[in-house]
Amino acid sequence: MLKSFNLLKQLGSVGKSQDATDLLTEDLVMVEQRVEPAKRAAQIIHKKLMACLQSQLGLDSEKRMKKLPLMLLSVSMAESFKDFDADSSIRKVLEMCCFMESHLASTLADFELKLEKEVLEPLNKLSEEDLPEILKNKKLFAKLTMDWHSARNSSGPQARQDGLREEVEEAWRRLESIKDQYSADLYHFATKEDDYANYFIRLLELQAEYHKNSHDFLERNISELKENHSQTGERSYSSNGKVYGEPLLSHLYNSSREIAVPIQECVHMLLHTGMREEGLFRLAAAASVVKKLKSSLDRGVVNHSEFTDPHAVAGALKSYLRELPEPLMTFDLYNDWFKAAGYLVQFLSCLSEQQAVNRMSPSNIAIVLGPNLLWPRVEGEAALLDMASASSVQVVTVVEPLIQYSSSLFPEGTLPSSVFTLPVSVMSGDELYF
Repeated sequence: MLKSFNLLKQLGSVGKSQDATDLLTEDLVMVEQRVEPAKRAAQIIHKKLMACLQSQLGLDSEKRMKKLPLMLLSVSMAESFKDFDADSSIRKVLEMCCFMESHLASTLADFELKLEKEVLEPLNKLSEEDLPEILKNKKLFAKLTMDWHSARNSSGPQARQDGLREEVEEAWRRLESIKDQYSADLYHFATKEDDYANYFIRLLELQAEYHKNSHDFLERNISELKENHSQTGERSYSSNGKVYGEPLLSHLYNSSREIAVPIQECVHMLLHTGMREEGLFRLAAAASVVKKLKSSLDRGVVNHSEFTDPHAVAGALKSYLRELPEPLMTFDLYNDWFKAAGYLVQFLSCLSEQQAVNRMSPSNIAIVLGPNLLWPRVEGEAALLDMASASSVQVVTVVEPLIQYSSSLFPEGTLPSSVFTLPVSVMSGDELYF
């Protein structure tokens, strides 16, 4: 009580002009002056940034992407190129543009989702929850300061000499309590001010990352598109117009390629459409669809939008491997094996990473695909059938660890970066997926 009385005597000397700020330290007064501007800045920037978004808040990346103007443009391109024949250069360019616009939509959706979580939500919390709470205590602090002044002045000098009146004591207790709370709020704001400033830095970082990813993707794929567009005539992978059943070395030599066309084309399509497909390579597709895809690969003209069944694509790949005059894994083709088989095994490893969904573990893949990669040299169909059951276990024991430990067995970079950039679309109802 004596301490409070002495404080009242000290503060009473200031006179009636004293306001709430006179009860704060000088450094807290400076901090207090920054709270209201911080709230206004957070509110205004949050509002303007919301207006910059092209997607709807609260949705996941995939749902955002479907509603973006870029995705609608991609869908229109997909609808447009269907009217052209397979050899049309306009169709081929539109098909690639369709894929690229879809990818850009996906990149934008991911960017805006990060922006919402890492910038918009913190700014909204700052402007609508954290700072308003401080300003509410500021208002209460000012009010209780005035109440205390009124109670103190109405008691008169005689009352202060004889002892504190009850109402003065109560006013002081309330004022002292809110002063402690308000001071703590201001100290907390001061310690967090750098973090609040980082919200705006993070905005710039996310923008830089988004624009860089989009630019790199466009630059890489536009170069590929222009190169392909400049080539005249139908693509031909083999001198005699045939790929299936041809020796691997002959095909690679005649087509000036490092990876066999069916392997590259089928892997590209499956990476986009089949990685989560249950029973891939195990479940059979319609024979007519597989035959049509094989024919397209033989002719070197593959319309990706026509082959949307991952099981058909997997069937065409299995058929190519099975129809090779020699198995892909041979000592004679050791160097080519690292180029072609290494490419394939890394894809199979990626496939096995989705085994929780597609049910294709390294063991399951080795069982259904291994006999198409490795088989003994035998004479006649009967001898081949006799060897099948005897060699199946051995084949699995060879192929399974290749898939399981592909990252250690094959150097990084075996899968070219362009593997993820070919246009592959799957039509489902009125929606377009990539």
